[in-house]
Amino acid sequence: MTIDIDILKYIDTYVDAMHAPAPGAGRFRYRLVGLYALTLMEREGPIYGYRLSEAIAERTQGAWRPGPGSVYPSLKKLVAAGLASAKFEQRRRTYAITPEGTRVLRTIRDRGERFLHGRWDGTVLWAEILGERDAGEYLLRRLRHVWESLEQMIESLPGSAEESRRLRDRVSAELTQALDHLSHMDIPDRSSRRGKTA
Repeated sequence: MTIDIDILKYIDTYVDAMHAPAPGAGRFRYRLVGLYALTLMEREGPIYGYRLSEAIAERTQGAWRPGPGSVYPSLKKLVAAGLASAKFEQRRRTYAITPEGTRVLRTIRDRGERFLHGRWDGTVLWAEILGERDAGEYLLRRLRHVWESLEQMIESLPGSAEESRRLRDRVSAELTQALDHLSHMDIPDRSSRRGKTA
């Protein structure tokens, strides 16, 4: 997974109390529960904890269903940070995004968009950190994983079959363009440059 370090720093600054420190990916995953909660509140309105867990399970196609030990502390931290508000409705505590929560999401999205277009991708560094000997093979495995995720999404996209066909056609067009680009790539002979010194 590629993580924009600037986004994480932003989250640390504005959501200082978000979650107790946990090592590595676990810490990011805990933050992800809170950030997804804000996104869900923004889209659906007030939510409760079980709905958040169900929505994450739906979006990850059952691969991840955070339990109460992740969900409720995340929601409470959002309230403590002023990014969400809480109130009791029909014997349930519901959570709603605040204007500050909306502002944080907007800033993260702005930074994320800039990250996707024009900043370097640290995937190869992650491959080396993970002990991969062949970065190219690692990138191919990631590509296969993304492809499998896209296939699953196309097959299970909520809504009409037309939406699934549109996504399939967009994926197909991207792949066709990528194949065309690959077939026309000029691959320089690097072996002749190795022996030369400047």
